[in-house]
Amino acid sequence: MSIDHRLEDLTHWVHQERPTATLEVASADASFRRYFRVQQGQSTWVAMDAPPDKETLIPFIDITERLLAQQVNAPAIFQRSLEQGFLLLSDLGSTPYLPELNTKTADSLYQDAFTALLQIQQANVEGLPCYDDALLQREMDLMPDWFLAEHLGITLSSDEQKMLQGVFNCLKANALEQPQVFVHRDYHSRNLMVTVENNPGVIDFQDAVLGPICYDLVSLLRDCYISWPEARVYQWVSDYQTRATEQGLMSAVSTDVFMTWFDFIGLQRHIKVLGIFARLNHRDGKSGYLKDLPLTLSYVITVTKRYPELSDLLTIFERYDIAEKIGTVEIVA
Repeated sequence: MSIDHRLEDLTHWVHQERPTATLEVASADASFRRYFRVQQGQSTWVAMDAPPDKETLIPFIDITERLLAQQVNAPAIFQRSLEQGFLLLSDLGSTPYLPELNTKTADSLYQDAFTALLQIQQANVEGLPCYDDALLQREMDLMPDWFLAEHLGITLSSDEQKMLQGVFNCLKANALEQPQVFVHRDYHSRNLMVTVENNPGVIDFQDAVLGPICYDLVSLLRDCYISWPEARVYQWVSDYQTRATEQGLMSAVSTDVFMTWFDFIGLQRHIKVLGIFARLNHRDGKSGYLKDLPLTLSYVITVTKRYPELSDLLTIFERYDIAEKIGTVEIVA
C-alpha cells in the first residue's frame, strides 16, 4: 500500500495551528486538486491540496478575494502555503445543489443562484483572462480531438472539418457579441453548496474569465448533471434576463436575442464538455464522467435542430450515428 506523502505533509501543516485536528476526505474534482474536511472540536474547515507542480494557487486566491468583495458566499482563506500548495478554507458544508434539486425546490434554489450570479457578474474584472476567439476555439477543439477521435475512433474528412469550423465560427461570433461580464466558468449544481445563510456557497471558480453574459446562466440551467423541461428553463432565463437588465448588467434586448445568446453559448460549452468528459476518461482515468455524455449530447442535438446555421454539426453527428453510439436523454419541451 503506497504512502500518501502529500496527505502526511498537509496534516502536519494543518497541525501547526490546529494541533488536534482530524482530516477526512471531502471530495476531489476534475483537476488535480483534493479536498479534506478538517475538524477540531466543533469547528470545521476544508483543506485544499493542489500540487504545485500541477497547478498554482494564485488564481484561486485572486478570484476568491474578488468574489468576497462582492459579498458572494465563497470560502474564506484562513491559512495558506503557496510553496506546498495548501490552503485552509471556511467550510461551506457538504450538501451540493445537485441532490437537493427537485420540482419543488428548484425555483427557490435557482432564484438564490441567480442572486449570487448577478453579484458574481459585477465583480472586478481587471486583469482577468478574456474568453476570446482563441480560447473559445481551443475549448471546442477538444470535441473532435477527444470525443470523436480518441473516444469514438472517428477522423473527420477535410470537408467535414470545414463544416465543423463553420459552426464553431458562428458560435464564437455570437459569444463575442454578448455583453462581457465576470464569468465563473463552471457554475452548476456540483459547484453550488446549499447553505443556511447567504445561499448558495460558491466553489471551483479559479478559472474565471471575462466573457459572455449567458455563459454561467446556461451552465446552471442546462446543467450536464440534471435536466429540466425546456418551458421551465425558458421561464428561468426570462426571470434572469429581467433581473440582469434591471441591475444594469446589460441593455434591454428582445427575448429572442437573449435566448439565441443562451442557446449558442450553451452549445459552445456542451461541445467543449463532450471533449472534456472523454479526455477525463482516456487521459486521466476518470471514467465516471462517461455516464454524463448522453445528457450533454442531447443538449447539443436539441440546439442544433433549432437553428439552420448550426445544422452542419447535426449532419456530422447523424452521419456517424453518434446518438446511437453514446445514447441520449429525452429533454421535455
